[in-house]
Amino acid sequence: MTTTGTWVDQLAADRSLLDRASTAERVAEVLRQRIIEGVLAPGTRLSEESAGRALAVSRNTLREAFRLLAHEQLLVHELHRGVFVRVLSADDVVDLYRMRRLLETGAVRHAAQAGPELLAAVEEAVGAGERAAEAERWWEVGTANMRFHQALAALASSPRVDETMRQLLAELRLAFHVMSRPREFHEPYLELNRVIAELIGAGKAHEAADRLDAYFDTAETQLVEAYRSYGS
Repeated sequence: MTTTGTWVDQLAADRSLLDRASTAERVAEVLRQRIIEGVLAPGTRLSEESAGRALAVSRNTLREAFRLLAHEQLLVHELHRGVFVRVLSADDVVDLYRMRRLLETGAVRHAAQAGPELLAAVEEAVGAGERAAEAERWWEVGTANMRFHQALAALASSPRVDETMRQLLAELRLAFHVMSRPREFHEPYLELNRVIAELIGAGKAHEAADRLDAYFDTAETQLVEAYRSYGS
């Protein structure tokens, strides 16, 4: 579990991303990104005082950002206890993978219509994961994997898909915290990511989408079994 001091320090480093006219939406985006990166782990209590001081924003702005993220099911407010990063269930995992199949697999099937910059983003995300693995930075491998899947969804060339995918990936990262050995979880998918990227690059979009569907079947089963073991 990430310590309070660590996430507060990370948010303080994000202060430069905000200006005096910053809105609750921008604060929410900073927090959402830290969830995607795994800095804010499930069950983390978000102190208004600490987070507000770290980002140099008012409590009203912060509370509105919390409300937005609660609507996205990333945070929960517990009466008399405060605001916490949400802890997901096995049912949440199943539903997330339903959405992933709709968004990502559909986007990959239409990859031939994507521009070269979108295809390059897929390749760059795969390379980032491979470089992190070589350095044995397994949590960074997980972050690169998130970026890979965000890049796959971006092949749809739809701002609405992009926004939905950002929210979905933040929830998904919360699910990944149940995996106690990040190397064992993430390492096998590096090769699969490479295969899918190469199929897309070779114009074999439908074959890439089929591989991605099988990928999701394996990952969903792995996570659901981990949740069942964790709860037993």
